[in-house]
Amino acid sequence: MWLTTLSHKATRCLKSINFALSKRIVIPLVCATLQRHEKRATSLLNSVCQLKPTGATKVVFKPLQTKTFSYHRILSTFSNKHCSKATQGIYSSSLGEHHISARSLNTTAAMAKSKFEYVRQFEVDNPCLPNCWLVVRIDGKAFHKFSEKHNYIKPNDERGLGLMTCAAQRVVNEFNEIVLAYGQSDEYSFVFHKNCQVYNRRASKIMTNVVSLFSSSFTMYWPRYFNTQELLYPPSFDGRVVLYPTDENLRDYLSWRQADCHINNLYNTCFWKLVQEKGLTPAQSQERLKGTLSSDKNELLFSEFKTNYNNLPELYRKGTVIIRLQDSKILAQNNREDENSKTPPVKWKSSSMVFHTDIIGKSFWEEHHYILNKKL
Repeated sequence: MWLTTLSHKATRCLKSINFALSKRIVIPLVCATLQRHEKRATSLLNSVCQLKPTGATKVVFKPLQTKTFSYHRILSTFSNKHCSKATQGIYSSSLGEHHISARSLNTTAAMAKSKFEYVRQFEVDNPCLPNCWLVVRIDGKAFHKFSEKHNYIKPNDERGLGLMTCAAQRVVNEFNEIVLAYGQSDEYSFVFHKNCQVYNRRASKIMTNVVSLFSSSFTMYWPRYFNTQELLYPPSFDGRVVLYPTDENLRDYLSWRQADCHINNLYNTCFWKLVQEKGLTPAQSQERLKGTLSSDKNELLFSEFKTNYNNLPELYRKGTVIIRLQDSKILAQNNREDENSKTPPVKWKSSSMVFHTDIIGKSFWEEHHYILNKKL
């Protein structure tokens, strides 16, 4: 655990450092102190730096002038290769030195509390119920307009679908607790394991992190898929969290989304065939398809456009499924027939695989039974 201490008063700063030393959980990196405590603070921090092999070589003071105090920042020069990934993330390089972002500073019990702190009582943690599958569904906001402005190909644009999947994989690879994701059109559903404890199962925290990462990834990877189309304005996605208490409920939810994919794609395929090949207006096409059943639409495609709907790419008809890969060696060990042996825990890779397949039937779940049986 990494603790950084920043205090307006040198005495409080030193108390915090002494507290951390007693707990042996700290390698302090930044501290502000007055000139008269410089030697003592330097000695303390050098002592702490010797607790663990972090590669720290030197502790130096650098003045930071303010209206009230003349502060000094104590910077420890070290290599990121000696730090954990979580620790490396809080550093930003500036003029060849490593500085800590203010967002990484933790308030501790030793720090002063203001009279305004009571407002935290109004915050709501909104934790999700335990032992329930947690699904975060994101959906494009006003994507009908967005697709028109950015010249999406109708009825299906492989560039847009590929970009959505790319952003979804970025989310899946970021959260090890996600066991499966399903997407179609401008939406994606991310299934978190029922026993996951990410962000203490706080719904708002999970949803906002998923939506923000997906949105930023969509924007970041836009040039890779739309290299001839400039991004005219940033897209946005809304999100919601839904809990499903049983495996059957979860499978029914995913079946509902895939059935929705089929219904929408069949309608859109007929609609744009009438517009693009028959020359009908959108209003006329809508009127033509009003009240038709799936069988009527299939007949329309075959009789008037010589198109067999079942021959269209499964990407369009069934959407996209993303699952996390499982280590084959560990799988082999888990499948041992020796009943007396203790089965080792399932090991999971951070990489993922993309499918365009049916998830309504049983075959997918029988082939990938470990998805629902995975233990965290």
